[in-house]
Amino acid sequence: MSIAANLQVIRERIAAACDRAGREPDEVRLVAVSKTFPAEAVREAFESAGQTVFGENKVQEGIDKVPVLPESLEWHLIGHLQSNKIRKALPLFGWIETVDSLKRARQIDRVAGELGLRPKILLQVNIGDDDAKFGYAPDVVRADLAEMRALEHLDVRGLMTIPPIEENPESTRRHFAALRELRDHLADETGAALPELSMGMSGDFEIAIEEGATLVRVGSAIFGARG
Repeated sequence: MSIAANLQVIRERIAAACDRAGREPDEVRLVAVSKTFPAEAVREAFESAGQTVFGENKVQEGIDKVPVLPESLEWHLIGHLQSNKIRKALPLFGWIETVDSLKRARQIDRVAGELGLRPKILLQVNIGDDDAKFGYAPDVVRADLAEMRALEHLDVRGLMTIPPIEENPESTRRHFAALRELRDHLADETGAALPELSMGMSGDFEIAIEEGATLVRVGSAIFGARG
């Protein structure tokens, strides 16, 4: 199937999941994860199917793709951001989904101020306590959030997670529910507007939507298997 046809299928599945959850389809945005695929694949998704939101894991891929594609596209960095890549990343990615420490947030804030930028950020939470994943422990998020929200050049929008890999996608539901509950507690405790929950990928995004996702990160189901 073509990229456009795949996108149509994903959008229909998003709408169906929203319907099951009593939500409107426009409450969920699709981040098309184009990592390892060339700029031409991104252009095809945009021109043939109107997809405008894309995600990359590596800053270098953003360096290669973003400048040669339409300026109207929205780019999310969904991979771990190293401190030495912040200055290169910020002009390319309007969203940094993987902030996992106050130290890193302060570094991003400083560079953003120097560049005259104010990126939207999500706090990555290791909700499943997975040693193989980056991310905050839930209790540390609580401790850092107030100071992070005070950083002038960051727009803290919500939380993101990559749950542990499960044989049965339904098993990830508890992790998605836990992230939503953490967000709700943080919002109640601090008065913060944390509208975004980035959770769910090709194998489990419908479950994530049923548990409150506002951003779902789908790659292989759109662009095909990665080599």
